Amino acid sequence: MSEKIKDLFRFDFSKQNIIRFLKNSLLVILGSFLIALGTAIFVIPFDLVTGGVSGIGIILNKLIPVEWLTVDVWVTILTWVFFFVGLFFLGKNFALQTLIATIFYPFFLLILSKMADPNVLNGYFALNGPRYAEQFGQMVLPIASIFGGLFVGAGCAFTFLGGGSSGGADVISFILVKYVFKKTKTSTLFFIVDATIIFGGAFIMKNMVVSLLGIITAFLTAIVIDKIFLGGSQAFVAFIVSDKYEEINDAVIHKLDRTTTIIEATGGYSKQGKQLLMLTFSIREYSTVQSIINTVDKFAFMTISRAHEINGEGWTRPSPSNETPIENNTEEK
Repeated sequence: MSEKIKDLFRFDFSKQNIIRFLKNSLLVILGSFLIALGTAIFVIPFDLVTGGVSGIGIILNKLIPVEWLTVDVWVTILTWVFFFVGLFFLGKNFALQTLIATIFYPFFLLILSKMADPNVLNGYFALNGPRYAEQFGQMVLPIASIFGGLFVGAGCAFTFLGGGSSGGADVISFILVKYVFKKTKTSTLFFIVDATIIFGGAFIMKNMVVSLLGIITAFLTAIVIDKIFLGGSQAFVAFIVSDKYEEINDAVIHKLDRTTTIIEATGGYSKQGKQLLMLTFSIREYSTVQSIINTVDKFAFMTISRAHEINGEGWTRPSPSNETPIENNTEEK
């Protein structure tokens, strides 16, 4: 067996690593459940196209009206198709990052979609059924839009906290960045792909109200991800130690359109000189950073912290007019 194959299956089975792996896996599974809950109960029944595989599934269900090809079945097919496409074009590291969500999300979605049937449990989870239509009328639709965004956003945030990725349509963005638009920010292509799905849904569904509510759901999803995953902060700071720091630096420049700060450091145990990379990035770039590190040097040592505030080139800087003078602070104290 070659060294390359041995490296593929190498894993540190220390107690600390096993506990970390189990904790992260549970977070990804919880996130997958919440995404499936929001999608099955609130998004799919009302044809809310919010981007991602659920949006594509709703569109395909409308274009190809086959009885057994329901939206949850379409989403399951698409999730696995995107997984294998990512494995082929983006490599095993990206595929492993999305594997847990790829297994559990479709499974939860299929089960919860059955619960959303008006004939199951007396229609308790069927918001689009007669039980709630009689009580709340048209108010059910905006309620579904709001809570769909809340649940899906919370699910994505927990998935990210577990170090995973929901995969899905994001694979399209990663492939376009890697092979076509190499100098384009990944976050820009995320937006373009999701916007294309949403506007495509608006054209296919031919219902302006539902389309607008789908956009509201997508915005709420982004807000919830920001609050839970980032804790209200706007960015992350990563410190990376790797012998392949130059390759990582080049990948960051070309894939993220960002740069790093290279710091001279000394290993505390080995006493050898090291190069420490400091990198700041946003939530939409989190998965890309993980993918870069795993692809270039999966044995790199990386610490990621949330940044309370970052100002300067490539980031925002508060207006001086909004700042409170020092003397006023002193007087208040």
